[in-house]
Amino acid sequence: MQYTVYILVVIGVIILLSSFVTVKQGTIAVVTVFGKYQRLLRPGLNFKIPLIEQIYSRISIQNRSVELSFQAVTQDQANVYFKAMLLYSVINQDEETIKNVAFKFVDATNLMQALIRTIEGSIRAYVATQKQANVLAQRNEIVLHVKEQIDQVLDGWGYHLQDLQLNDITFDEEIMRSMSRVVASNNLKAAAENEGQALLITKTKAAEADGNAIKIAATAEREAAQLRGQGIALFREEVAKGMTNAAHEMQQANLDTSVILFTMWTEAIKQFAEYGDGNIIFLDGSTEGMNKTMKEMMAMQLGQNPPTKG
Repeated sequence: MQYTVYILVVIGVIILLSSFVTVKQGTIAVVTVFGKYQRLLRPGLNFKIPLIEQIYSRISIQNRSVELSFQAVTQDQANVYFKAMLLYSVINQDEETIKNVAFKFVDATNLMQALIRTIEGSIRAYVATQKQANVLAQRNEIVLHVKEQIDQVLDGWGYHLQDLQLNDITFDEEIMRSMSRVVASNNLKAAAENEGQALLITKTKAAEADGNAIKIAATAEREAAQLRGQGIALFREEVAKGMTNAAHEMQQANLDTSVILFTMWTEAIKQFAEYGDGNIIFLDGSTEGMNKTMKEMMAMQLGQNPPTKG
């Protein structure tokens, strides 16, 4: 009798202790009664009816990730190899959502298999409509396509696709080598075009500089020629005035004007020889030639300045 009491006490203690359930943070426990859904237990210390209520499963509401590695074929029959990271979680903590998560699949392994195959199938279907040359540039388009196709399916399972990252997209080795050659040739082409543009700009600038230099030199030469012409004209005018004044003075003094003419003639020959820069000038060195030349010069001066009548 005494042993029976001890046994009953122990059984009672065990039953009492089993009626308390601890649920970890980030987890929700699903309770069933004789195999039928009954209620949810939130994080913390919870009480359940001993021997009647059972913990069917514990659902994590935290984010979960899984790595994917699979192959797809493009429209032009190129093999594409993907390595991706999938981030997903339970949509929310509502009772209906947790019931979907708990009872849609037999276990987590079946859920994971269905999730991975669905993601892979969506990506393969999209890649099959694209050409190999376009796949690398369409990472974002692939992710958006998968989210649009998968979100509705996952919603029925109680899950939400948080993120899909395509970490690596590769092709067969031969295709990778050909793509590298294409990139290298494009880079060489771009470099050649840039060098050509730089050379064109350099030559254009140099031509503009030469043109400006020629314009400046021509302007300076024109101004210098004008100044030389003005100087020569003034020189001739002064020479003519001096010759005329000297001749008038010698005539008033009853002196022979041939002396001054001879002096001016010899001075002119000296100037020709000193500043001629190698040019050849033919002069009549005879007395008649000198008189003829000087008289012509005097006549030109007198013609420009006719004497006034007294």
